[in-house]
Amino acid sequence: MEAWIDWLLALLALPKFGLSTVFIVAFISATLLPLGSEPVVFGLVKLNPDLFWPAFLVATAGNTLGGVVTWWMGYGAERAVERVRHRPVEHRALAWLQRFGAPACLLSWLPGVGDPLCAVAGWLRLPFWPCVLYMAIGKFGRYLLMTASLLWAFPGVIGH
Repeated sequence: MEAWIDWLLALLALPKFGLSTVFIVAFISATLLPLGSEPVVFGLVKLNPDLFWPAFLVATAGNTLGGVVTWWMGYGAERAVERVRHRPVEHRALAWLQRFGAPACLLSWLPGVGDPLCAVAGWLRLPFWPCVLYMAIGKFGRYLLMTASLLWAFPGVIGH
């Protein structure tokens, strides 16, 4: 097991496989698994400032595709469950999401609620492509804000 972990870490090492690492971590972090991808984006940009925009685009693509997988998981879960009991709070949350529709996926960037939001959007069968567009916009904004903030807070460039 330890050899496998060492191999995986070597495979995903920055900067050798920087953009692929960013994509994989961003993808996984957009599923229901608890993982943050911002430190990986920040690390790559600190090590390779010339990859600033490519890192954002790759992270956005990976995180959006992870959100798409989560949307499909919600869609499949809804189809698998014929009847679900809802508490009043759940009714209000579902009604809120149905009222705002696909634009609610702009909030997919929020920690803790963003990934389940994508699953519920699929559960409610909100329109797929508009949801993907709003997810991408929200996730891109998060990466831009988080990495720019970290670069401002830690201005020294590592290794240069």
